[in-house]
Amino acid sequence: MKNQPLAYRMRPQSIEEVAGQEHLVGEGKIIARMVKARQLSSMILYGPPGIGKTSIASAIAGSTKYAFRTLNAVTNNKKDLEIVAAEGKMSGKVILLLDEIHRLDRGKQDFLLPHLESGMIILIGATTSNPYHAINPAIRSRCQIFELFPLTEDDMKQTLRRALEDPERGLGNYSISIEDTAFEHLANASNGDARSALNALELAVLSTEPDENGTIHITTTVAEECLQKKSLAHDKGGDAHYDVLSGFQKSIRGSDANAALHYLGRLIEAGDLPSISRRLLVIAYEDIGLANPQAGPRTLAAIQTAEKIGFPEARIPLANAVIELCLSPKSNSANVAIDEALADIRAGKSGEVPLHLKDAHYKGAAELGRGIDYKYPHDYESGWVKQQYLPDKLKNRQYYKPKRTGKFEQALAAIYEKIMRG
Repeated sequence: MKNQPLAYRMRPQSIEEVAGQEHLVGEGKIIARMVKARQLSSMILYGPPGIGKTSIASAIAGSTKYAFRTLNAVTNNKKDLEIVAAEGKMSGKVILLLDEIHRLDRGKQDFLLPHLESGMIILIGATTSNPYHAINPAIRSRCQIFELFPLTEDDMKQTLRRALEDPERGLGNYSISIEDTAFEHLANASNGDARSALNALELAVLSTEPDENGTIHITTTVAEECLQKKSLAHDKGGDAHYDVLSGFQKSIRGSDANAALHYLGRLIEAGDLPSISRRLLVIAYEDIGLANPQAGPRTLAAIQTAEKIGFPEARIPLANAVIELCLSPKSNSANVAIDEALADIRAGKSGEVPLHLKDAHYKGAAELGRGIDYKYPHDYESGWVKQQYLPDKLKNRQYYKPKRTGKFEQALAAIYEKIMRG
């Protein structure tokens, strides 16, 4: 086993050893419950590379003591599946991890289906593609589908510490001194990919000469060289991280495409796609808003493309989105309007829903005055009729104050002002 890569050796041998994915393997969660009850069903695990799909399959096998085999839907043939099926027939049950399951051809699929039906083979399919788009319905309908997410910084640190301390499967027999910044870099810059971080850690240890006392010193420079990602002054949980994100949003709000691209570049180098994605979507609706309402859907499409193709290519759709948002007209009118409405509600200014607007779809509603005198707008040629909608306490309140920075909101403003004039 010592000849195997560190990432392979450190695969969990029980559910308790799995880092992250608490929504699936945490106490009382679905996969943990399956294992505890020894009532396994076939499943498909999907998510980015290196986040634990194989680890979870290995842990399930280790926790249940069932036979465990790993195949690849592309490189392994039908004969390999037949061998697994024969083993399942002898032992009563076998867990099959099938990597790249979205590439499974019709012949292999037809062979597998009856064995999945009988429960003799417990299939754990692994894929980076959305199974609802990429996997044949016949297989998909026989499996539970679970989404996995990139490991957090704490998950990554836990994984690296286990590898450094474990004398049997890990690097615990080496005398290793690792700089805090090097350790942080391995945990952060691998973008939630445990395999990448462990490979880099192993390379750093094996390629660094020990000092006269036999201690291997891992510096930040060594960690950067082994992971091949530069360590920026960018701590995802610290002030520097939020300073960069703040500069990013304010540059877009201020229509400075060059500054926004600079901050985008810093976030890309830090491998922080989740923060980029969240902030861009917030900007599209908070800062551009009704001035260019198509910016939101187009930004979402760019983010989904970036997540699908990954870095380095992901930089291209992200840059497209950033430039469009920078050069779009800006409006925060919807943001201001909902905040004013919420402020009134939180201050106790709510009041009763007017009687003519209350639900009238039950027996006795009319006797209570519900729905009486309600005017149905579609019965009027204009599609609008004047009546009170706000509670009495707020009947003259105006939350929405249109801006005229974009043609779309200019058109909304004209309609809104006409309605307000009655």
